[in-house]
Amino acid sequence: MDIASSKKRIAHEVGEFLTVFVLLAPFFLSFSTFRMYVTSGFGNAYFTYATAVVNALVLAKVILMGELVRLGTRFEHRPLILSTLNKSAVFTFLYLAFHIVESSVRGLWHGQAFLAGLYNAIANKSGELLAMALVLFFAFIPFFALREMRRIIGADRFRDLFFKGRPRSDELAAHAVIP
Repeated sequence: MDIASSKKRIAHEVGEFLTVFVLLAPFFLSFSTFRMYVTSGFGNAYFTYATAVVNALVLAKVILMGELVRLGTRFEHRPLILSTLNKSAVFTFLYLAFHIVESSVRGLWHGQAFLAGLYNAIANKSGELLAMALVLFFAFIPFFALREMRRIIGADRFRDLFFKGRPRSDELAAHAVIP
């Protein structure tokens, strides 16, 4: 592989990462704001927002790594809703797994045994994990619906539709596929 193609590949991957991050960060930031409002805990807002940004960064990387190893591709040739719901579920569970491991490592940092941190993350916070899973699953549905549409129609056409406008109806008819 030559340097030019390596640079192009790196630029593409960085662009993908930033795109996923930019789509996820507002969700995490708004959810953090809601959480602070409900708990009246605005005193540590910088830390809470920084954590939300880090979570969006981590989740963006998790999603790209999952896509790299082709997670959630089982239903890609089925109706779009099935593929979307499948990927939403698979990546919700993947994020929960990373979150549980992160909580266990955080427990290690604070002097707990790894298994104690794991138990604390699963048993003591199971309600919070379930709530996070539900919110994340439903947030993932439009996210993966858009990514699936992009996969089907192609990245260039998808980008053109979003940022350059839609073709006129007579142009659409010229490209229509009649079954």
